Amino acid sequence: MIIAGVYSFKGSKEIIESQFGSELQEVREAIAAVDSRAHLTKVSREKTMPGKMLYEPGSLNEAFRREFEARQWQTCRIHCEYPTEYYVSGYVPAAPSRGAFREIDFVKNRIGVEIQFGKYSFMVYNVCAKMTIFHKMDIIDVGIEIVPMKAFVEQMSTGVSYFEQFVWDLEHRGVADIDIPVLIFGIDA
Repeated sequence: MIIAGVYSFKGSKEIIESQFGSELQEVREAIAAVDSRAHLTKVSREKTMPGKMLYEPGSLNEAFRREFEARQWQTCRIHCEYPTEYYVSGYVPAAPSRGAFREIDFVKNRIGVEIQFGKYSFMVYNVCAKMTIFHKMDIIDVGIEIVPMKAFVEQMSTGVSYFEQFVWDLEHRGVADIDIPVLIFGIDA
C-alpha cells in the first residue's frame, strides 16, 4: 500500500518526525508491506455494484495487525469501570457491566496507532476521544491514524469513510485544548 495523503493535526508531523523518527519509519514500512491485491476478495451483493470485486476491510486489518506485530507494536487495552453514582434513585441495571474496555490498535514508545476502515464516526472518535483518553491515562503522547483515500474507498462496500472527508471536518472543527497531536495518513492500493 502507499501513503497518498498526510495531514498534520495539532503540529503532529513535526513532533513525530523529530521525536519518534524510528517509530514513524516502522509505520511507513508496515503500510508499504501490505499487498492490497491480496485483499481484493469480497464479491459485492450491493444493488449499486452487484458482483464487483471489492477490498475486504477485515482482511486488510488483519494484514496490518501482522505487520505491526512483526515490528513489536502491541495492542493496548484498558479496563473501564463505569460509575454508578449517576444512576437515578431506584435504578438497577439488568446486568452489571463486566469486561468493559477501551482498546487502541497499536502502541510503541508512547505512540498510538489506529487503523480505520469503518464508518466516519469511528475516525472522529479515534482522534477526538480515544487518543485523548489514552494520553490522559499516560499511555501515549502522540497518535497516528491510518485511513483510506476516497479513491480506495470507492473499491469497498458503501459506508466506509475516507481521508479527504476526515481532513475537511478536522480543519473546520479546529483544535481543542484537550486534543493531542495526531498524524493522519491517507492510504491507497
